[in-house]
Amino acid sequence: MDGRKRANIRPGLHVRIVLKEDQRTGHLTEGYVQDILTNSPTHPHGIKVKLETGEVGRVKEILSESES
Repeated sequence: MDGRKRANIRPGLHVRIVLKEDQRTGHLTEGYVQDILTNSPTHPHGIKVKLETGEVGRVKEILSESES
């Protein structure tokens, strides 16, 4: 699924995000969505979310159930 479309994101979803400080390196952080912070239906760099750990970043990958 596409992490640039808000309709694909929901709380509890297993995702990989890029944190603000990791944008240059592209290092991804894995976790579960707690809140969706982007209000627009799409965003070219990924929908901004807050993970259950409190980390905030943009969704780069949505993991399927087999990857979680």
